[in-house]
Amino acid sequence: MSAAIRIQQVSKRFGNVQALDGIDLEVQRGEFFGLLGPNGAGKTTLISALAGLVRADAGSLSVMGHNVQSDYRAARRHLGVVPQELVFDPFFTVRESLKIQSGYFGIGDNESWIDEILENLGLTSKANANMRMLSGGMKRRVLVAQALVHRPPVIVLDEPTAGVDVELRQTLWHFIRRLNEAGHTIVLTTHYLEEAENLCTRIAMLKAGRVVALDTTANLLRRFSVHSLRLRTDGVMPADLTRGGAENGGWWSLPFDGFDEVEPLLARIRDAGCTINDLEIGKPDLEEVFVRVMQGHPQGQLN
Repeated sequence: MSAAIRIQQVSKRFGNVQALDGIDLEVQRGEFFGLLGPNGAGKTTLISALAGLVRADAGSLSVMGHNVQSDYRAARRHLGVVPQELVFDPFFTVRESLKIQSGYFGIGDNESWIDEILENLGLTSKANANMRMLSGGMKRRVLVAQALVHRPPVIVLDEPTAGVDVELRQTLWHFIRRLNEAGHTIVLTTHYLEEAENLCTRIAMLKAGRVVALDTTANLLRRFSVHSLRLRTDGVMPADLTRGGAENGGWWSLPFDGFDEVEPLLARIRDAGCTINDLEIGKPDLEEVFVRVMQGHPQGQLN
């Protein structure tokens, strides 16, 4: 069985800027895949190349086994993309926009599916509203609906919750999870790293047009992040602990790998004459992983 998305040695340059630099990446069918990176890392360029909006200088891209350049129509039919930008036609209602989008893919009779999308994205009450009358959050919901209207097996979400309210995020992720459970492949780019941590089973991190980390979310957390013991004390912390920790606003943060290390750490602090006034245990999180990877702190083999 071919991968849902296959990207092989893809490069793209814009003038003096090397946007993509030999990207190799595969997303398997049914995955919920995260594509992370700072601004300018190449995420949107890669998505644009996958959708056929940008032609790569070198390499090949395919969607569900269909080459993006030589078999564009089939590749595009299997792909739904939610762009970052709020792009809409101000002359049509929400329902008309979805029917027109369906027509682009040769689909004429899908009113029941349009109704289901509208309901699941909280757009039923806005179905006959003109697009230009909608709020920014509602327009973004319509962009998601347009990407889904032809039932693509692969869905790419480029910053889908940027600047939207909590209600939309919850509604959107509930629906997208259902689609993923039904077999759709999901690719997500987001700056909300807690979303990627909670949703994605595997993550690639891009920096300067290159993949600098690629692994399951669990493995990335295990390899690049550690637990931390956060506490406030009276007294002077032992010097051997402060060398490996960090202090911020009266709180000390002491890293540890296993929970069996916590009690010995506390015992050493008490033996030094310190009184512990407050204590927290911080779990590894994707934000810490992201920062460490972007700063170039290796931790094991990247694969």
